Amino acid sequence: MFLTRWQKRLYWKKMNRWSISLSGCDCTRTQSTITHESVLPTQAQVVICGTGVVANSLAYHLVENGWSDIVLIDQGKPCGGTSHFGSGTLGLFKPIAERNIIMYSIKLYRQLEAKGYDIGLKQCGSLNLAQTKDRMIALKRRIAYSSPTGLHCEMLGKNELKRLHPFLNTDDLEGGVWVPEDGVANPQAICKSLAKLASEGGAHYVTNCHIQKVVTEEDRIKGVHTNRGFIYCEYFVNCAGMWAREVGNLCSPKVRVPVYPAEHFYVTTSPLPGIGVDLPCIRDFDSHIYAREYNSGFLVGGFEKIAKPAFLNMKLIPSDWKKDMPLDWKHFMPYWEKAMSRIPILKDAVYPTLANSPDTFTPNGKWILGETPEIDNYFVAVGMNGNPLQGAGGIGKAMAEWIIEGKPTQEHLAFDVQRFLDLHNNRMYLQERTKEVVGRHYSIPYPHQNEYKNARKLRCSPLFSVLEKRGAVFGTRMGYERPLYFDTTYNGKGSPPEMPPGTFYKPKFFDFMLEEYYACRETVGIIDMSSFSKMKIQGKQDMNDEPESQCNGVVEWLQSLCTNDVNIPVGGIVHTGMLNERGGYENDCLLVRERENCYLMVSPTSQQTRVLDWLKDHLPKDESIQLADITSMYTVVNIIGPKAGALISELSQTDVDINVQPFTYKTVNIGYASDVMMMAFTHTGEPGFCLYIPSEYALHVYDRFITVGFDYGIRDVGSLTQRFMRIEKFIPFWAEDLTRDTTPFEAGCNHVVKLDKEYFIGKFALQRQKDQGITKKLVMFILDDLDPDKDIWSWGLEPIYRNGKFVGTVTSAGYGFTMGKLVCLAYIRRPFTDNRNRNHMVITNDYILSPTAKYEIDIAGTKFSVTPKIHTPCVNINMQKVLDDSQYVPKVISQIPKH
Repeated sequence: MFLTRWQKRLYWKKMNRWSISLSGCDCTRTQSTITHESVLPTQAQVVICGTGVVANSLAYHLVENGWSDIVLIDQGKPCGGTSHFGSGTLGLFKPIAERNIIMYSIKLYRQLEAKGYDIGLKQCGSLNLAQTKDRMIALKRRIAYSSPTGLHCEMLGKNELKRLHPFLNTDDLEGGVWVPEDGVANPQAICKSLAKLASEGGAHYVTNCHIQKVVTEEDRIKGVHTNRGFIYCEYFVNCAGMWAREVGNLCSPKVRVPVYPAEHFYVTTSPLPGIGVDLPCIRDFDSHIYAREYNSGFLVGGFEKIAKPAFLNMKLIPSDWKKDMPLDWKHFMPYWEKAMSRIPILKDAVYPTLANSPDTFTPNGKWILGETPEIDNYFVAVGMNGNPLQGAGGIGKAMAEWIIEGKPTQEHLAFDVQRFLDLHNNRMYLQERTKEVVGRHYSIPYPHQNEYKNARKLRCSPLFSVLEKRGAVFGTRMGYERPLYFDTTYNGKGSPPEMPPGTFYKPKFFDFMLEEYYACRETVGIIDMSSFSKMKIQGKQDMNDEPESQCNGVVEWLQSLCTNDVNIPVGGIVHTGMLNERGGYENDCLLVRERENCYLMVSPTSQQTRVLDWLKDHLPKDESIQLADITSMYTVVNIIGPKAGALISELSQTDVDINVQPFTYKTVNIGYASDVMMMAFTHTGEPGFCLYIPSEYALHVYDRFITVGFDYGIRDVGSLTQRFMRIEKFIPFWAEDLTRDTTPFEAGCNHVVKLDKEYFIGKFALQRQKDQGITKKLVMFILDDLDPDKDIWSWGLEPIYRNGKFVGTVTSAGYGFTMGKLVCLAYIRRPFTDNRNRNHMVITNDYILSPTAKYEIDIAGTKFSVTPKIHTPCVNINMQKVLDDSQYVPKVISQIPKH
């Protein structure tokens, strides 16, 4: 038996409970100031690097939970970094995972105020403005999913906006959203208040202390070398703000912390007549500015479309950074002018003061939280993206609970540090991405049409250049360039096609997708799927060519991790889940058995870092099992459609329809290329094959398919078309429909669960669900009344109502090509009025499909009737089919394409 990382922590927590309790008994709260010293203790349970508002919040919450053996080290004084100044705005009008964290932050700050701390907290509300019709749609979509989940927000017209903010110029506005629970506070005061409380609870602050090295032992935290000596510790938390990436490099192995500072500008004015303290905050998204009352005047800031990465000409970020922050009025003047247009009284401000207070931004504008995949007990909480105060309270609580419990206590997937690869930590990459990511905070989030433009063409399939010449329009996932769709009007000359302006209606490139779909259903479609993560799992003996009969450890190990029976014949393929103890998904994957003791695991693209770390966490200590990331070794294409088998048969000189059974694979030659793994499954639910091609053969194999496949009607297909086909086939996908909080039974994936197996992680939770029933279920909804040519589409996150009561939220949505209608997937619960009963309301198929149930979806404020389905709908289609025993005769094509 082996102990997982979480089990080890539970063991050590029990061992340390006595000493933690003793130190907690000595805590007093009589100090009136932050106690900081220059003497570094020799040991601590937790060492936190940084003393900004996030670090102090973490220390405070650890102390509140009885963990007082905490040391915070800082190269300067407490609260002296980038937390020294900020906008102080607190905004809840965000996706629910972020909102929950910010909502707790506001609750914490109210508690500080109730204890007598003067933190400048005011619940003044906010106005979120729209200058365009598309912005109005974006705001209405956000209202639709925010209101039923507990946030009070309402759409207002010009007159109502003017009434709430008399100084507002509303002439060019379409409307705006009023969020009364939003507020403002003093970041420096909160930072110091949390530090004081943490200090009173026993946390030690050591100032003017520079980290020289973070020491590890067997990939686990051991201690920290500083200019003031060495300190042993069990946990290390990197809260170093804009220095976090550099701190991550101070250990072996290095820890990826992909953050980079941007110069962040604010203008403050002197007091202006009539400015009240309760004036709402303004977020003018289309002007990329915000404004709030500040000392009877205004504070105006911006998220510039093209931002300025800080410290470009410096190898390291200096500790005395303030002198290197230029007051660049030329850069910020366009935004100040927009602010004066929006709030004309700003023109009366005498000598407005510009400040440049940098903050760290991440490659995708989301916080970075969690335990690093490189080193056990090394945690990070950084990347506040221009507003550290907003999330600090909730992040401190979440991280403290994670450290204490040994696992996260709330959904954090969007913020997980494990969502990155080494490429994301490259300094030049971060500098280039920072220019763009700042402004995207206020850009319109067009779904699937909102790709980054900077720091691209980095991680590419061998087919990239060829596909680009054939009209591919690319998007990225984990830095990997993937064709979204193909513009067939492009002739290969001039600049490659680009995605047209985004829309919430039918995409402007929809006709290209429709052509791609018809190829998959009537002839042959070819999809580059190379970005999926690929792991080799094999026994150590197998690697040394010892007899396979002597090593069966891999099978036993995988059986303990997988819901399905993985003891399949060599050459077989099995779809399985990997779960946590609660029965929630940690991975959704395919296992291909290449040899008796060797498997290839295929997982979603975004899982490349995360799943490898999860597997390593569960490895036996005898090193009998080896893992290897082989994602780049293979180029992967799906060959889909009724003529796929005939085309592959011609190229491989093998009758694949006879020789390859579903969910098996065979090694074949394609053209002159050998060792191509041909797997009898696809990622779309359509008939076809998935080919794993050694990357050095990729161009040749692709050329053979396109050349010979011309007579079969072959066509390039993008990932967006593949996505829509997947949704129509009711195939749930990781990070959208499958998460750590959803189980296979809830997702309708009962077929991947074998409860008659020996123990596997999550089995007991699934057994309880089978016995007691589930409280939510993934359901497909068909949007019968929505006109795809005229109405706003469902794109995800829309609320679902049953007989007028909110019962769920859309997890993924798309166009059902076969049905000619929009379709979406959503988890449905029974409506509840008492939170105590929420987890005891079993949901059944009879309840979902009851004739008395009327379902509706709210899309940007308009409700449409929808029809529920618990299985993939059967749709009759008229499709040409190539019989297994017939020889396909190519049709005559009058004109050869120019590709």
